This record gives sequence, structure tokens and C-alpha cells, in this order.
Amino acid sequence: MHKPVPDNHPESAAAAWKPLARFIEREAALGRWAMRGGRLRAWSYEFVRFGIKQAWACLFGGLMLALLIATHLVYPKGAIVARYDFLVLAAVAIQIVMLRFGLETWEEARVILVFHLVGTAMEIFKTSVGSWIYPEPSLLRIAGVPLFTGFMYAAVGSYIARVWRLFDFRFTRHPPLWALGVLALAIYVNFFTHHYTVDIRPVLFAAAALLFGRCWIYFKVWNVHRKMPLLLGLTLVALFIWLAENIGTFTAAWVYPTQKAGWHMVSVGKLGAWFLLMIISYALVAMLNRPEPYEEAAAISSAGGDTSPDASLATKAAPFAE
Repeated sequence: MHKPVPDNHPESAAAAWKPLARFIEREAALGRWAMRGGRLRAWSYEFVRFGIKQAWACLFGGLMLALLIATHLVYPKGAIVARYDFLVLAAVAIQIVMLRFGLETWEEARVILVFHLVGTAMEIFKTSVGSWIYPEPSLLRIAGVPLFTGFMYAAVGSYIARVWRLFDFRFTRHPPLWALGVLALAIYVNFFTHHYTVDIRPVLFAAAALLFGRCWIYFKVWNVHRKMPLLLGLTLVALFIWLAENIGTFTAAWVYPTQKAGWHMVSVGKLGAWFLLMIISYALVAMLNRPEPYEEAAAISSAGGDTSPDASLATKAAPFAE
């Protein structure tokens, strides 16, 4: 384990967001207080810190989910603006506010745009073949797909981009980006072609296990990097997306054919689809962030150098780019 990096480091991840930057010094003082209180206080502080970081990373997705619930419960029937259209306008307004007040960086906004486009294209196809439907009327839609749906995919991309920076991700045995790109493309294509040809999902799962099976992700909650298998991390995020999807279908934002007679939980089998979607999402963000080896991070830290997320993003990790 490399030498801890003080949280009042001038290049703290919090510096990327204006509302958080003002609390860097205070949070560092709080961390020093926790360290003086023994192992239990330090563990409790790190646990709370983990939760707060995750909540900040989920900000856009959490707001979108809150909108789905709120409009399901209180949105007036017969309103001049259809519920789906209101969701589109609200999502755009959230983006404007987040950018204006520094709750989101322009880099994250670009990630959201890419995910919006990729997700909307898949939504248009999936609804055309009857995989799910959007039962309510709206004006802001393309080929039967309300435009707010792209923001749901964008919420996943936003989360990955933010959590990458917040937890200063580093890796060991990360697959080459070209191999990750090939797998992500194959997964995306299969989402379309399996309706007409053989579904190669078993092959894709095997390929994912082969590529990521030996990869460990190192994430810094406080002042040292913890680690876990990257496959486990992707699976856990897919699980939370599945739970969020159940909330989405409960609010009738979209409906699966089996739910037309009444709501029930989405099949656990959908976890596999979300896991594959997570790989696509991860691949897109990884292409932008250039995963950095943990060994390199440890060497820089031991030398007293800059281990900031911004510095890591600026450093090209040649072993992964080849």
C-alpha cells in the first residue's frame, strides 16, 4: 500500500466542482479529526465518505429517478404539457442548472450527450420490435420514443464519469482498449441482431469474463486506495440499475409487454442485459479517461508527486492504449 495522500491536496477531486471546492480544507480537517479518534472513528468516517461520494456521483441519475416518481404521483392528468414532455424539459433544465452552478463539468456533459445519442438509437429499435413501450402521449419524441429516455442512459454515463474522478480509479491487468472496444461494439450490435439471428450473449459473457477476469480496480475513498475485482464492480452497478428500472416501470415511465396486465418486478434475467450495457458504458468512459495502472500511481505517490484525478486523466497509459 502506497503512502497516503493528504485530502487537502491542491488537486483534490472536489476541485472539479465549484460547490465542493470550498469545502476541501474543512473536509481535510474533519479527516484529521477522524484519524485521531482511533480505528472505529476512522472506519466510520471513511464509510460515510464513501456514501457521500456515491451520492454525488449519482446526482443526475438520482434527480431523474426523483422526477419519474414525483410525476407519477402528482403530475396532473390532462395537463397542457404531457408528462413525458415535462420530463424532457426538466432534464434539460437540470443540465443547464448543473453546468451553470458547477455541479457538472463540461467533460461530463459531453459524456452525457454521447450516451444520450447511443441510448436513443437503441430505444428506437427496441420499441419498434416490441421489447417495451411508452404508453403515454407526448410531442417531444422520435419514432415513438420520448426524448427523456436518452437521459436515462446518460445518467449511467454521468455516474461512471463522476465516480471515476471521485475515487481516482487505477487498475491492474486492465484489458487493452482496442479489445474492450471490440467487445462493446459486439454487445451493442447483438442488442439489435439477436431479434433476427442467433443471440450470442453467452459468448459475450464469456468474453467479458476473459477480458476482465484478472483485472482489479483500485479506488480511493479517503487517503489510500482500496481494491476489488472490476467484474464485481460492474455487476454491482448493474444490480443497482436493475433496481432503478423497477422503480421506472412502477412509475409507468415505460412498460414491458408482461406488465400490461399489471405491474410486477422486472425479471432478474434482465440483470444480464444491464451487465452487458454496463460494459458498453464503461468502455465509452474508459476511452475518454485512459485507465491508469495502479503501479504507476503508487510510484508517483511514493515520490511525492501529483496523484490527482485531473493529472491522471492527462497522463496517457501506454500499456492500455496499445
